[in-house]
Amino acid sequence: MIDQYGRTIDYLRLSVTDLCNYRCQYCMPADGVEKGPHGAVLSVEEYGEIARTAVKLGIRKIRLTGGEPLVRHGILDICRTLRAIPELKELCLTTNGSLLPELAKPLWEAGVDRLNISLDTLRPERFREITRRGDLDDAFAGIRAAEDAGFQNLKLDTVLMGGLNDDEIEDFLSLTKEHPWEVRFIELMPMGPCAAWPKERFLPVTEILNRFPALEEIEPNGVARRYRLPGAMGTVGLITPMSHEFCGACRRIRVTADGKLKGCLHSREEISLRGLHGRELEDAILRGILQKPKGHHLTEHASDTPRTMNEIGG
Repeated sequence: MIDQYGRTIDYLRLSVTDLCNYRCQYCMPADGVEKGPHGAVLSVEEYGEIARTAVKLGIRKIRLTGGEPLVRHGILDICRTLRAIPELKELCLTTNGSLLPELAKPLWEAGVDRLNISLDTLRPERFREITRRGDLDDAFAGIRAAEDAGFQNLKLDTVLMGGLNDDEIEDFLSLTKEHPWEVRFIELMPMGPCAAWPKERFLPVTEILNRFPALEEIEPNGVARRYRLPGAMGTVGLITPMSHEFCGACRRIRVTADGKLKGCLHSREEISLRGLHGRELEDAILRGILQKPKGHHLTEHASDTPRTMNEIGG
């Protein structure tokens, strides 16, 4: 699938819920989101049909997101359904890790290839402050459970926030010295609850290179520029949606939990896929790809989407 700007689209992010057991300050309102009526989100069967159609058209990688995907009833059924698609090369999942002690092994057995675990601080009190209810010990128990289950090359996703966690950069880098993890710093984006935050919160992740010149650049992976400390087991990734737009190489589309196709995380335009089958579903997906914008305008103003991050899947 090629969009109007010549980009090959082969990566689909599927949100399986907008609910979460955390209330991270930059992602969700403090009181969470109201649970919708039964049937408001796509069923296992609908996810399967959308995924099979997308793979038929050229998608080769699917990432399951939320909200927190592990609070979704039937998440293992969704994973097994998608893993059964022969042409799908990679099935990934992003989670806050808190439910992995119970679900890491079943996820591995259901065919999930790789996990990303969100981790914005290494300090227990700050963890509770940012998540509004989480426990840092749960996150690390989830990481251990993932490794015990067989997952390798774990990625830890850290949203860099000036004045909130940028004093922990060295602590995060130290994790890569003794663990084969990739710690990925992601620039905070002005959308949802944090759209009106002071500009000091929005640090370019290249600040990390200024503070730690010992980082040595290695081969990139997807949208992440990658580095390694001398002698470290793991790696460091820098993801720069704000300071260095990677829109020109973007190869992803998204489907929200209520069945809307989005060509861009930040665009207002959506195409409903619910109730479509066969050629109608194919045409809708192809139309969404052709409508995919050239890029976002986050350096000029806040995100155009009226949705919060938990409603899209990041």
